[in-house]
Amino acid sequence: MTAIFPFTAIVGQDQMKRALILNAINPQIGGVLIRGERGTAKSTAARALAALLPEIEVVEGCLFSCDPNQREALCDFCKANLERGPLPTTRRRTRFVDLPVSATEDRVVGTLDIEQAIKKGERHFEPGVLAAANRGLLYVDEVNLLDDHVVDLLLDSAAMGVNVVEREGISFSHPARFILVGTMNPEEGELRPQLLDRFALCVEIKGIADPEQRVDILMRRLAYEQDPEQFYADWLPQEETLSRVIAQARVFLPHVTYSMHHLYSIAQLTAEFQVDGHRADIVILKTAIAQAAFEGRTEINEHDILLAAELALPHRLKKQPFQEIEAQMQKLESKLEKVRTELPTDAPANLPPEEVKKKPLVTNLQPLPRPPARESR
Repeated sequence: MTAIFPFTAIVGQDQMKRALILNAINPQIGGVLIRGERGTAKSTAARALAALLPEIEVVEGCLFSCDPNQREALCDFCKANLERGPLPTTRRRTRFVDLPVSATEDRVVGTLDIEQAIKKGERHFEPGVLAAANRGLLYVDEVNLLDDHVVDLLLDSAAMGVNVVEREGISFSHPARFILVGTMNPEEGELRPQLLDRFALCVEIKGIADPEQRVDILMRRLAYEQDPEQFYADWLPQEETLSRVIAQARVFLPHVTYSMHHLYSIAQLTAEFQVDGHRADIVILKTAIAQAAFEGRTEINEHDILLAAELALPHRLKKQPFQEIEAQMQKLESKLEKVRTELPTDAPANLPPEEVKKKPLVTNLQPLPRPPARESR
């Protein structure tokens, strides 16, 4: 099997990478939509993220990859087996599940065998894509070409963390917590505003104009095509470092706090941008918490809020003229730059996960270095 192109080897596109990493830290943020022209590493980034995610513990033999440490989130089968004794467990890599554009509702949510239920009184459930994606990464390429009803089902499951299938008075439920990544090329058609708003984060990416970065992209791609395994081995230290940071951030996440001042800051920001509804406020808070955990802190700050707003607001301003949207985003960027200049630079070293409850953690995560240059063959 050919090695995946490394996530840390992707040149530029920092917003896209940040949005993906924050969803990996907390899938309950609600997914990310990556909008951009062809050839901008959208699908490459999604596949690469799944490859570097930490291993997970699952109930052995479970079709839904249930977490044995989360009893309240077990599927119906595991709950029944739990009454007979402890559940057997195993560890495996995080799954990457690719949803085809032609997917039907039954293919996504799964099916119940009504005939068997009536004849034998047994619930027979045929798992769908949501079952395979639980605790993994669900990737939907060309999400704008998918049937609107199927997109609704995906977003509902991503928001609730559970998939419920009901047929003729018979129901079956299983956990469906996954990192939802959708990609699309706006030239091929837009998503309906209602669906666009339900993606928690949205990133607009374009081809890189800087000549040096374009040369980097060219050289890395050629090196990867020449020898994928060796290229991945060159970047493995960077991949392992980022994987450890994500795993550690997941440990920090439940301990990250916020104050009423932070909530008012978020509310004032969304009111100033005239954002409809309250979904944006909730998304900004969840994203800011994940950002703080990523940087090893147990309290969010204004920098986290503005970084989160940069990802959560642009696709929710589509009702306004383009010029107004541009002006507002420039205003947000100015605020973000001001906060960046005020951040302290002498941050103490990070602490091990067991110390997280004792005092706040602060780290400055610097960009990962490039591996040494290799001679061309």
